[in-house]
Amino acid sequence: MPGILPVMSKTKKLSEFLHKDERYKAGDCILVRGEGEKQPFVGRIRDIRAVGKHGQIQVQVAWFYRPEEAMGGRKAFHGQKELFKSEHYDWCFASTIESKCRVHSLHTYQALQHVGAGDFFARFTYRPATMEFRPDRVPVYCVCELPYNPDAFMIMCSKCEEWYHPKCIELTKTQCEKMTNFECPECKLAHTSNKRPRLD
Repeated sequence: MPGILPVMSKTKKLSEFLHKDERYKAGDCILVRGEGEKQPFVGRIRDIRAVGKHGQIQVQVAWFYRPEEAMGGRKAFHGQKELFKSEHYDWCFASTIESKCRVHSLHTYQALQHVGAGDFFARFTYRPATMEFRPDRVPVYCVCELPYNPDAFMIMCSKCEEWYHPKCIELTKTQCEKMTNFECPECKLAHTSNKRPRLD
C-alpha cells in the first residue's frame, strides 16, 4: 500500500480538508495513487492531520483489499467490483488522493440503477496478519453451491425459490430470459415422482 508515513509530533487534527476542489472528511472512501500500480488503491479515511510548520495534510486510511491481493486470490463468486474491508491502516499524504469513491454493502450495490467507475461493494473483512475472512460462512446457491456473485446472471425456481446459474442446469441465459415460469431440476423430479402411479 502507498505512502506509509510516520505521524510527526507536531500535528493538528482536522475535521475536513479541500483537495482538487472537493471536500474530504473522515468516513469518505477514496482512490489513492500507487506508484507503478495499474489501478488505484481503495481506502476509507479514519483520521486527518495537518503536520509540521507548513501544515501538510496527512490522512490515516483503512485499506480495502481486492480479491487478488488476499490469500487464495480471486474466486469464481467474487464480483468484478468486490473489495474486502481490512484492519490494515496507514498514513499517507492527502496529495496522493485521486478522487472519492463509494464502497457499498452488497445489498445496496445490488439496488444501484447504474454502477459507475467509482462504485464498489464489500461483504467480507480480511485480516492480512492471519489471512482470515469474516464472516467465514455465507449463503450458497445453485447446484454449484457458491456464494452469490452480483455480476453473474441467475434464475429463480418458481417452486422452491432457489437461484441457479443457467450453465449449471444446462441452459443458456437467452433461454432463461424467455421463460415465464422456471422449475429447477429437483422440483421437476419431485413433480414427476408424485405423478407416477402407485404399485400396490
